Amino acid sequence: MTASAPHTTLADPDTPFAVLDVSRSQRNAQRLAGRLQELGVALRPHVKTAKSLRVAALMHGGRPGPITVSTLAEAEAFADGGYTDITYAVGIAPHKLPRVVALLRRGITLQVLLDSLEQARAVTAAAREAAVSIPALIEVDCDGHRGGVLVDDDALLAIGHELHKAGCLDGILVHAGESYFAPTAEGQRKAAAHERDVAVAAAQRLRQKGMEVATVSVGSTPTAHAATDLTGVTEVRAGNYVFFDLVMAGLGVCGIEDLALSVAVTVIGHRPGRGWILTDGGWMAMSRDRGTANQAVDQGYGLVTDLTGNLIPGLVMTGASQEHGILTARDGHPLPDLPVGARLRILPNHACATAAQHHGYQVIDSAEPPTPGAVPRITDLWQRITGW
Repeated sequence: MTASAPHTTLADPDTPFAVLDVSRSQRNAQRLAGRLQELGVALRPHVKTAKSLRVAALMHGGRPGPITVSTLAEAEAFADGGYTDITYAVGIAPHKLPRVVALLRRGITLQVLLDSLEQARAVTAAAREAAVSIPALIEVDCDGHRGGVLVDDDALLAIGHELHKAGCLDGILVHAGESYFAPTAEGQRKAAAHERDVAVAAAQRLRQKGMEVATVSVGSTPTAHAATDLTGVTEVRAGNYVFFDLVMAGLGVCGIEDLALSVAVTVIGHRPGRGWILTDGGWMAMSRDRGTANQAVDQGYGLVTDLTGNLIPGLVMTGASQEHGILTARDGHPLPDLPVGARLRILPNHACATAAQHHGYQVIDSAEPPTPGAVPRITDLWQRITGW
């Protein structure tokens, strides 16, 4: 915490704004770090969720450590903040390679990701021109979710050979994105095992052809928590876990009481004929993400709590326009009597998307001894990095 932080409460800043419960984030971070320590594998947190140096410090016990980023702007900002071991886990576009080279020349270890021979050739050409080694990971598709080559595709060997002969092959990266749609613990365990099996098999194919594979990287928030055997894996990536959200709660990865991010809003009106309470927090505050819509319980745009974080029974944010939120009651609950000016907090579907709508986090600590009737105290403001 900074000594200059104003001693205000959640009743003071202009709404809407993002609220971060630091003790919940710390607990979430320690939970995964401890689990992976038991499994004997390194953690490389994905910082795209929070895009904050202060939050990243929670994920690594207060010191810079290996991280994953989703933009080069993130890589540059975290490099400026003392992070020197970074994986850029989005397929590399050739025009971005000069920025990669600039970071490497600063002494930053920056791994790039690719899944085509075209990208591999661009990387090796840039490495030769700059007279530096650009460490590259080959993305392997384990579930058809997004990018990557198939483990038995000859393209894997061709890409590996192109990188290997230039001294740029670092390893394999796999992401079990379909685990976000696995509604049971058993389904998530199977996804984690399959993710590991595909990554290890891909690494073995390359090694059998005489190529060195140092990194075997897997990870998603569901599989990171579900994995029981990570033999052959060198590191796990996850990011959402530091905040968690309603999608993760819907999958059973966490409980509602673990959600560390919320958005403070103010009641600005009522439409009693429609059963609506209107707030000043629309999709510009929450994002348009409706990630729970396909789960067993659709949580709309988010669940509603009072300022202290207590759920208001049956109250859900069911509608959103740009700057307006619509709250309605469900499951037979009466619509609560909330006057204009009343402040509330909304728990989001997708923490990454909601955080991206805000410039920073008003930090509170639910572990502080509560004062009956008191509004939570803001202990700090943690800025997010900006730009692409």
